[in-house]
Amino acid sequence: MFSSNRIVQLLKIKYPIVQGAMAWVADADLAAAVSNGGGLGIVAAGNMPREMLERELIKVRKLTDKPFGLNIMLLSPTWQDAMELAAEYSVPVVTTGAGLPGKVIDRLTPLGIMVIPVIASVTLAERVEKQGAKAVIAEGYEAGGHVGDITTMALTAQTASAVKIPVIAAGGIADGRGLLAAFVLGAEGVQIGTRFVCAKECNAHDNFKQKIIAANDRSTVVTGKTLGHPVRAIKNKFTQEFHEMEERHTPIEALDKFGSGRLRAAVVDGDVERGSVMSGQIAGLVKKIQPAGEMIEEIVREASDLASSIGGRFE
Repeated sequence: MFSSNRIVQLLKIKYPIVQGAMAWVADADLAAAVSNGGGLGIVAAGNMPREMLERELIKVRKLTDKPFGLNIMLLSPTWQDAMELAAEYSVPVVTTGAGLPGKVIDRLTPLGIMVIPVIASVTLAERVEKQGAKAVIAEGYEAGGHVGDITTMALTAQTASAVKIPVIAAGGIADGRGLLAAFVLGAEGVQIGTRFVCAKECNAHDNFKQKIIAANDRSTVVTGKTLGHPVRAIKNKFTQEFHEMEERHTPIEALDKFGSGRLRAAVVDGDVERGSVMSGQIAGLVKKIQPAGEMIEEIVREASDLASSIGGRFE
């Protein structure tokens, strides 16, 4: 299965499933579990200090002998440290987000490291293809965390028509139906974030996981548009207060200060009322905690069974 899939061939993985890069969530334990399960696990650098990120990269190598990736958030003040650690430790794959990845592509591609940017528009996809990106992750508005303003369905199809490199669809995907739909739209792989938060191996606080499990289709909201970096999270006291501050035209500096540290508060400390519970709109489909490998096998089996039921093949 998937022997001719370009994402599988490029990343040297069993299934065309990439784990989303979620700051404070996507650590070595989760990344290794996803990679061992046949997907591509990702360590999210976020704003990690260099020493902490280095420990995670050493740890993930001990936990898996499979390919894994590192996500570099280009808005982070530590992104250059993350880039240099990727070079030093010969990380197989680097994904990028929240910025223009030209410098990362130029630095890492000559070292044999595959750079796969997250893009929110066709224009950016075309730009990074010319710069040497090996694939793109087309992430739609449905995703958790930082989002653009184009839906996954619209963005995936148009991106697949515009570039020759493989497209990985992201945002609103959590099961076999989403995987199969992404392939129909022209993608050759998917990135899944929210469901992997509820992996048994994920170290996120149980309060965070239970908040996702209890969510429905209308549980998330987008805040931060006035900052220019909108974020999707599950509604709570924090998102309500943030929204009210935006409506009052609170200065950007005050909004930044109010939002600082809220993701860590939710993921690490379990404060799911005053913290930022970043989650995609697909949270309503996530109903249990289970091993990451079991999730992956279930998703692939669902997609294959569904393809067979409509007279097709999924491979």
